[in-house]
Amino acid sequence: MSKKYQTFDVPQLDNLHTPGAGYDILRYIGLPELFGEEKDILLYFLGKNIARKFNINTLEDIILFFEKSGWGTLELIKSKRKERVFQLLSDSIVLRLSSEIDTEFRLEAGFLAEAIQQIEGTECECVESINKRIKQVEFAVHLTEE
Repeated sequence: MSKKYQTFDVPQLDNLHTPGAGYDILRYIGLPELFGEEKDILLYFLGKNIARKFNINTLEDIILFFEKSGWGTLELIKSKRKERVFQLLSDSIVLRLSSEIDTEFRLEAGFLAEAIQQIEGTECECVESINKRIKQVEFAVHLTEE
């Protein structure tokens, strides 16, 4: 039995905007503490679930979602038959990676895996790597065999 979810168009994010550190406090302090040892898995699947709530039809939709949600500027840097590699850049990413707060990007990785899966029509997994020295986040989305 499949559940019917209400979905939204990415431009609807224009109606949601809250300045300040509230998002970062929830994202990097509240949720990881609430989720405990399972935080990496739960944040990844939370990201996948969020992607299911939005109508993602193109790579541009994904890039717009990242921008509108304040996650940063997402850029496709490599596209192979079974892999897509993205970089996530922004001043806020540099600030997060420079802070003493433990930052990770599992939520974004889960979202990206599900969004690419919606576009490509095949199962995907996403692995993120963080280079704190140059303040850069990279995502590798792996498409499985059909």
